[in-house]
Amino acid sequence: MLYKFKSKAAGDLILLEPQGQQFLTLIGKTPAPQGIIEPEHMLKAIADLQEAVRLIEAEQAREVAEAKAQGQAVPHFGGISLRQRCKPIIDMLQRCQKAGHPIVWGV
Repeated sequence: MLYKFKSKAAGDLILLEPQGQQFLTLIGKTPAPQGIIEPEHMLKAIADLQEAVRLIEAEQAREVAEAKAQGQAVPHFGGISLRQRCKPIIDMLQRCQKAGHPIVWGV
């Protein structure tokens, strides 16, 4: 399944199901086949995403420091980071909030 987030204020954003569900969970929404994010909730959603990125990066930094302190190989966090995944979502939320347009999916 794909999540296609749409708004009049931004281009469509398409996410695979795992990433779409992660995004919705991080902003406090229950993953569902369709829904809406109202402009008045977007600043909180942006803050929630930024906090999630901060927490993940702090945990990864702690793991690296711990491995170095123990003389072990530094862990590699391959793939696309949460910061990279959140960038287009945060951009869309900012544009839509500024323009006062909701974001919908599954409609």
